[in-house]
Amino acid sequence: MPKVLEFGPYILFFWVGENGEPVHVHVAVRRPSQNATKIWLTAAGGCLVAHNRSKIPARDLEDIKELVVLNHAYICDKWRRVFDGDLSFYC
Repeated sequence: MPKVLEFGPYILFFWVGENGEPVHVHVAVRRPSQNATKIWLTAAGGCLVAHNRSKIPARDLEDIKELVVLNHAYICDKWRRVFDGDLSFYC
C-alpha cells in the first residue's frame, strides 16, 4: 500500500485495488490495516471522514483532517501518479 504521509504514530496511505472511488486516504496506526479510517478529499480542497474504523481519538482525527487539507494538492498529485488517472473532478 503506497504511503502518502506520516503524522505521529499515524500513517496515511492509499489502498491499491479500489478502482473507481473518488480520491481518499486511509489512516491507521503505524502500518496499513483493513480496518483503517477513511477520509475523502473534496473538490473544494477540504475533506470528510467516511468512517473511523481505526477508532482514532477525536482530537487526533481533527489534526489529521487539518493535515489532509494542508496537503490536498500533494495527495491529489500522488493519487494521479499511483492510479494513473485524470481526477480533475475530485481534485
